[in-house]
Amino acid sequence: MRQALQWIEVRRSRIHGRGLFARRDIAAGSRLIEYVGRRVSKDQSAELCLKRNAYIFILNEENDLDGKVSWNPARLINHSCDPNCDAETDDRDRIWFVSRRSIQRGSELTYNYGYDLKDFRNYPCRCGSATCVGYMVAEELLPDVRQMLSEDFELRGH
Repeated sequence: MRQALQWIEVRRSRIHGRGLFARRDIAAGSRLIEYVGRRVSKDQSAELCLKRNAYIFILNEENDLDGKVSWNPARLINHSCDPNCDAETDDRDRIWFVSRRSIQRGSELTYNYGYDLKDFRNYPCRCGSATCVGYMVAEELLPDVRQMLSEDFELRGH
């Protein structure tokens, strides 16, 4: 955690609630902060998801990580349709946020939550990026959502 504090700080976010922000300029490919929490079984994870716990990360075939703990500041990283970070799992099943491009001091750190199309309309996005479709879906699904929204718009006679 102490290592992460040299890179990031927690502040109020224009995207949602609080977020993580760059304390200094960050080079592309920098490992910024570990996503920590309680290791839980897949069954426990499924139960937590039913209780609308949005802080679950898939670790491996047996376990997931429940990051909804006070000692996990990485849980505050907000979604963006054009993120500047990626979540990567190392060979020890540790999850790290890594900058995908250079990030300027003061910029909010974001990553794409990677949600699928199931119930996507229940997860509005307010990231404000030029590529935003208004919903938190995986980057590869953005064209599909644009198509669905365009068809909905046409069906309403516009």
